[in-house]
Amino acid sequence: MIATGIGSYPGEDLEETLSVVLGELPDLPHLPELPDRGVTAGMVGRGLAVMAELGADLQPAGWRLTDAPGVDHRRARSLLAQDLDTVEELTQDTLSMEGGAFKIQVAGPWTLAASVEKPRGDKVVSDVGARRELAQALAEGLRTHVADVRRRLPGVDRLVVQVDEPALSAVLAGKVPTASGFGRHRTVHPPEASEALAWVLDAVSDAGAEPWVHTCAAGTPLPLLVTSGARGISVDLGLMTAADHDALAQALEDGQSVALGVVPSLDPATAPNDVEVTERVLRWLDMLGLDPAEVGERLVLTPTCGLAGASPSWTRQALALLRTSAANLSG
Repeated sequence: MIATGIGSYPGEDLEETLSVVLGELPDLPHLPELPDRGVTAGMVGRGLAVMAELGADLQPAGWRLTDAPGVDHRRARSLLAQDLDTVEELTQDTLSMEGGAFKIQVAGPWTLAASVEKPRGDKVVSDVGARRELAQALAEGLRTHVADVRRRLPGVDRLVVQVDEPALSAVLAGKVPTASGFGRHRTVHPPEASEALAWVLDAVSDAGAEPWVHTCAAGTPLPLLVTSGARGISVDLGLMTAADHDALAQALEDGQSVALGVVPSLDPATAPNDVEVTERVLRWLDMLGLDPAEVGERLVLTPTCGLAGASPSWTRQALALLRTSAANLSG
């Protein structure tokens, strides 16, 4: 079994954070996201930076689609390019050999649709045409983005693209608030949600990468992620229902990856140790009737969600805890 991170970390120094990630998560390191640097470095800003064809800009209410990229959209794209330059430089030694692995993250189409406004206001999710256009622009942008990452990391055989969809459950349940805050946007039905997600995941696969979907929100229908083309599912173990456990077991049996959130993403009052984390995972596998040896590296240990709200000391401790626990399970 192996360990990796979800995406976000505290602080503003990418070089320092990436050095920690490379040291503590050698089997599946990833590109850190540092939202403390500002909204252009946050999850939504990063997703828009990848998006092709459509423009965006910051308004008082947040990100809004525009005819052409505004200054903040251009800054988001420039910052992403600079971060990839840093990754390329710092991984020349560690990822230069053939057979390496690396993970990048991007906001999914439904989280973007629930977070970004149309040109004339209110969320993209409120308009069928706008949300289709946004999903297709994200898919097209990902093809280019994955190709760029592959060019920069030629020794990486396994490139994972984690599509973050924390808002998907709210979109499906009709719980995304309107601009006034007094109403809710209409429910998006599962077939449409699956179609848009499939455009994005298929684009990742077509570009030669492995598409995962991450959600740390309860109520996300995990089978929908699989039927949409996800080859990995990343979840918080503490939020899973009986049906979710069955879906994860089926995914592992079908040869897909499951990234299991087992270490707190915020500083805990009492930190678990590696024995406790290891035993928790073993109990979960036993409940599902799965052999740890047969699951192997398809089971990945992660924090329960991003670590942006954690202290730097807990961040280092959490990653070390994940690495040690994964080693325990592999032994």
